[in-house]
Amino acid sequence: MLLRGSDIIVKTIIEQGCDTVFGYPGGQIIDVYDSLYQYQNEIRHILTAHEQGAVHAADGYARSTGKTGVVIATSGPGATNLVTGIATAYIDSVPMIIVTGNVVREQIGSDSFQEIDITGITLPITKHNYFVDSIDMLADTIREAFEIAASGRPGPVLIDVPRDVQMEEFEYEPKPPVIPGGRIPAKDIRIEPAAECINQCKRPFIYYGGGLISSGAQEEMFELAELIDAPIGCSMMGISGVPSDHPRFLGMQGMHGHYASTMSMHSADCIIALGVRFNDRVTGNRAKFATRSKIIHIDIEGAELSKTTNDTHKLRGDIKMTLQKLIPLIQKKEHPEWQERVAAFKEKEKETLDCREGMTPRNIIHTLNRYKNNNTPVATDVGQHQMWSAQNLEFASARRFISSGGLGTMGFGMGAAIGAQIATGERSVLVTGDGSFAMSMNELATAVTYKVPMVIMIMNNGVLGMVRQWQTLFYDKHYSATVLNRQTDFVKLAEAFGGAGMCVTTLEELETALQKAFVYEGPFIIDCRIDKDECVFPMLPPGGSMDDIIVKAGN
Repeated sequence: MLLRGSDIIVKTIIEQGCDTVFGYPGGQIIDVYDSLYQYQNEIRHILTAHEQGAVHAADGYARSTGKTGVVIATSGPGATNLVTGIATAYIDSVPMIIVTGNVVREQIGSDSFQEIDITGITLPITKHNYFVDSIDMLADTIREAFEIAASGRPGPVLIDVPRDVQMEEFEYEPKPPVIPGGRIPAKDIRIEPAAECINQCKRPFIYYGGGLISSGAQEEMFELAELIDAPIGCSMMGISGVPSDHPRFLGMQGMHGHYASTMSMHSADCIIALGVRFNDRVTGNRAKFATRSKIIHIDIEGAELSKTTNDTHKLRGDIKMTLQKLIPLIQKKEHPEWQERVAAFKEKEKETLDCREGMTPRNIIHTLNRYKNNNTPVATDVGQHQMWSAQNLEFASARRFISSGGLGTMGFGMGAAIGAQIATGERSVLVTGDGSFAMSMNELATAVTYKVPMVIMIMNNGVLGMVRQWQTLFYDKHYSATVLNRQTDFVKLAEAFGGAGMCVTTLEELETALQKAFVYEGPFIIDCRIDKDECVFPMLPPGGSMDDIIVKAGN
């Protein structure tokens, strides 16, 4: 059938199984929006308040489902407003398609109104990107983009389309959805020596990240853990990948991780790393990291192997398929002495927990746990509240913790929570801070307009908490630009946008607010007042190793 380029864009996105896109219109993408109007019975468009909100919503949609998120924006500032969200998705390996409009081909390079080289700008933060200057390549480019975004290590792919290409006509022939590729097991020649290493170890530790969730390899990981009698820890991207109450699961490892998980990894003689990066928040001082351990690293992305650590065995391949070949080579063993040591770490962790009464961050999150269900997606922004959430939230289902890990994007959470709610149909929760929320509270307009049921819990301490914590501990309490002194009334703000809210100062008030919030038809803000001097512990000091871990104030 003969279609306009803009129709081909929309029809091909529908063809690939996409039911919802997020975006914001403008002059150089107006034809695509005309096509979205024509096909509105086949695909839903969510209009956000800002392009950054749209790209974070597409991200939340993708993280909570495993599907590829789609965002659409115009040229110039519309495209550049996407950059932070694209980088967020890229570093956290989130599959996403970004469609941008651009000026007509004859004006490219002339500095015309709202022209920008968005493919050049995003080259370092996309898995691939395209400038489509010929309509005969349009449909197949979009199909290839979907395949690339979801294949191997997932990531964002940008497609920039000049407006005159959108307006031209060309023959469109529907095709089946593409099938992601790139999933093969590691080579046997790599697997066999890795298995021998595991069989010889006495203190095994399994460390997994977001790659395990992408691969769907949880059952294989549990089978391996049982065979080798190993505890399990995760990176922040791995949270919700396994049930929080699994008997072998010790929780998040790293700078602000659980004490038992961090110390078990530090004491292991064999770390089996599954789909995870060893970044600085995990290793601390790399010269002192895992000095007593051999590292067996399995990842679909070869560039991650020995990138920051000296991996003993590097297995490039799909985690699920690689474990399926590795497990038959593993001898079943028990390690009672190692388990006793892990148990001692768990007991020590109990001594470090903040068990005070009242409106402490830990008590706030534990109260939230009683109200959300197993399918509730919980998004966070970035800062102290993110770490309190990572430490204390409880999950039973995968893909229910949605947070910016690698880039640490303040303002991520509001859009992501909207996208996750729309994707899953479940009431979503956003745990945020007053600093982070101020960066994206304009998206309250989006949540109200679409009657998105969501609970927004603001950990309101009146400061930029994580930076202030560093200033307290390491900069002689020089509180430079971290005391906000803002007079924002978040409850009135919610009401002004058309939502509702409550300010709470006690756990009893929090209970009442949560009861109201979890039945409210739309966004409900809970302004949780906490003390500005609350800190996140445990914590590794800058440049420190696991031996320097701070477990409480004054430690």
